[in-house]
Amino acid sequence: MRGLRSFLFHAFFFSWLTFLLVSFWVFLPFPRDVIKYALRVWSRILVGAMRVLGGMKVEFKGRENLPDGPVLVASKHQSIYDTFIFYLLLDEPQYVLKKELTEIPFWGWYANKCEHVPVDRSAGAKALRDMVAKCIDRLKRGRQVIIFPEGTRTAPGVTLRYHPGVAAIYQQLPEDAVVVPVALNSGSYWGRREFMINPGTITLEFLEPIGPGMDRKQFMGLLEERIEGATSKLLESAVRETGKKPEITP
Repeated sequence: MRGLRSFLFHAFFFSWLTFLLVSFWVFLPFPRDVIKYALRVWSRILVGAMRVLGGMKVEFKGRENLPDGPVLVASKHQSIYDTFIFYLLLDEPQYVLKKELTEIPFWGWYANKCEHVPVDRSAGAKALRDMVAKCIDRLKRGRQVIIFPEGTRTAPGVTLRYHPGVAAIYQQLPEDAVVVPVALNSGSYWGRREFMINPGTITLEFLEPIGPGMDRKQFMGLLEERIEGATSKLLESAVRETGKKPEITP
């Protein structure tokens, strides 16, 4: 049964993704809000398919920790799920992503139209400066910037080094902005590079905000402590539900 559900869900997902890629170009001549709304509808339908075809429900905790206005959302990253779900949770989501993604035909056009923030990892210190400047620009315009501090998807139970980019943004936060850490367990249900999915409830939790004013070391320590501590608790509940044991942090 799980194998059939996995097949049906992935068949739908890739068909639905193809539909996005080949059809959303019609929104490019219109204002940015139009494609943002279209992506929100696309994401909502995908969440419905997760529930109906894959048996994966979604749960959001700590939404009271998410203030209105500019927010730097620093999130754990375990699954494709994390790359679209914030369209349903934030008014003005702006993802920090690899520049290579913005160079892909169709997908890159939509990312640029949404004004997501590309990072050219081959450009060294200049890439960091450019990324920080663009993130601060988005925050000053009252938007919510989503960054994955580890820089890539990780398997459940794995923690990578947190990159300095999130601290560089924090040090230049506008006065009315905060950092909101996010913990999740999406990889226990819809894992990276895995065909089999696991029915259950994916939980995403917004944690206590971190205001400006800390030094770099204090901030990075607190950010990692909150994200990894809460993620470990969510992982425990996922293990009880799915029976899938996590990998070991290298």
